[in-house]
Amino acid sequence: MGRAESGDGTLIAYRRTCGEGPPVIMVGGAFSTADAEAPLAALLAPRFSVITYDRRGRGGSGDTAPYAVEREIEDIAALLTEAGGSASVYGMSSGAALALEAAAAGLPITQLAVYEPPYDTGAAADVTDGAAYTARLDDLLVRGRRDEAVELFLSMIGVAPDVVARMRRATMWRGMTALAHTLAYDNAVMGPGRVPVERLARISARVMVVDGGASPPPMRVAARAVAAAVPRGRHRTLTGQVHEVAPHVLAPVLAEYFAAAA
Repeated sequence: MGRAESGDGTLIAYRRTCGEGPPVIMVGGAFSTADAEAPLAALLAPRFSVITYDRRGRGGSGDTAPYAVEREIEDIAALLTEAGGSASVYGMSSGAALALEAAAAGLPITQLAVYEPPYDTGAAADVTDGAAYTARLDDLLVRGRRDEAVELFLSMIGVAPDVVARMRRATMWRGMTALAHTLAYDNAVMGPGRVPVERLARISARVMVVDGGASPPPMRVAARAVAAAVPRGRHRTLTGQVHEVAPHVLAPVLAEYFAAAA
């Protein structure tokens, strides 16, 4: 893996899967690393030079305190420099929200595709729930109760208790708890949880917002709201897909979109 130096000196580990086409940077969501993004990157690589990376605090990347969303935007800026100064960007889930923030901050993103940024479009009372989640998550992480922090997150996103119990017995659980501290980072990226309409209105790049046709209705409502908030936004649904979108279904859609303006 290569290393890109971010604005605060943090080294960000990245992998370039070289193809013949223009660069595409992939921004993962909760628990995601460069390895997790590898299947989709491999499908895009024949037509693009794909950069996957470990977000700060994950895998081979550094983690300089204190955390701020602005530092993660600087991380993407460093990767854009490595890519040659500008690139297309794809973001997944909370990584989609981070990619949108990077575009709104004016980074040289030529075009952007995002899959189901998990904004909340529900009742105002949900803000109280968000504050309670943040307080509980921060308390668990401060006390080193990483397993409980992961359980809290999974419960918050609607994973059933019996499914969580099975996950605890699976080999992936150790990897998830190793990244538990970054749940606070994803939470900071999402902020109050509402679609940040005013910031999204600053994005000048083309943006394609994708959702799964079998995803929960709130996810799909949020995707349409993001597409409507971006001046050059468009919305697309992948029939039968859920939040854990299949790479072989998503890849042709991204390839067609990114190639259109290449």
